[in-house]
Amino acid sequence: MPLRIFRSLAEVPPDFGPSALTIGNFDGLHAGHRRILRRVRELAAARQLRPSALTFDPHPTRVVRPDRAPPLMTTCDERAALMADEGIEQVLILPFGPEIAQLSPEQFVSDILVNKLRVRVVAVGDNFRFGHRQAGNTDVLRQLGSRFGFTTEIVPAVTIRGVPVSSSEIRRLVTAGNVARAARLLERPYSLQGDVVSGHGIGHKQTVPTLNLQPTAEVLPKNGVYITCTDDLDNRRRWQSITNIGHRPTFGNDPAVSIETFLLEPLTGDSPKRIQVSFLWRLRDERKFENPEALKAQILRDVGRANAYFRRLERFSHVAGPLR
Repeated sequence: MPLRIFRSLAEVPPDFGPSALTIGNFDGLHAGHRRILRRVRELAAARQLRPSALTFDPHPTRVVRPDRAPPLMTTCDERAALMADEGIEQVLILPFGPEIAQLSPEQFVSDILVNKLRVRVVAVGDNFRFGHRQAGNTDVLRQLGSRFGFTTEIVPAVTIRGVPVSSSEIRRLVTAGNVARAARLLERPYSLQGDVVSGHGIGHKQTVPTLNLQPTAEVLPKNGVYITCTDDLDNRRRWQSITNIGHRPTFGNDPAVSIETFLLEPLTGDSPKRIQVSFLWRLRDERKFENPEALKAQILRDVGRANAYFRRLERFSHVAGPLR
């Protein structure tokens, strides 16, 4: 069924429940989050419940500890779309303010989970905390579940090659440029979405034409050149591409960070208005060239390496099956 998104408690309809629910921020929606969501889907199917998720906007840390609030990798709508890919059918994006922050664990469970969302089972990670000053943990949730008539299931954390999967670790990898490692923890390439905006017009005249992205995410890969895939979010077109993140030092070192994507095949039809750029592999640092001609020559070498990468990827997919 189509994903249902509700943006306040007042919007929640009577048929939201009975529900199987998970609760969290889910920034990036990584492998650990996906394990929880898949378990919610399984529990919902077994008990004939609605597979559901509760997340918050803004991130609660921005309200209670703004000095410690992390930069975000995904918007709420992007998270909801990724949840739908895992079988979640409805998402409540709860506005998080002082009123919600002041709720005790018992009030949060009784007022929101039980009375509003009609939960029958709640699945969360083993580090789940909730309620005023994070007074509630998984033990408290179990106790309240027994009292209010729902089952609590704790889903263990995911470890990949000895590294616990977490949003903070993925932020660290992405900002270090290690997008291939980040993709393993995410179970998908790290991606940026946003509007295509006008650039300086230099590429069309002196180097190569590019699509210039204005991203919604706050976490950007380290400056440099990457092999990417680019999706038209409105028309379902996809292109192999290379993307430069940086300050365009060959053209005066712009103080603003630009994200410029060159498509490896000619663009036919209208230029896309909204795109998603998925980062597969880091090719090199951004650097200053003597002139635009030297930069263009380097871009063509980058294109050659990217084409070789995609050829290898295609050969591997034929042997190992389609890649995620």
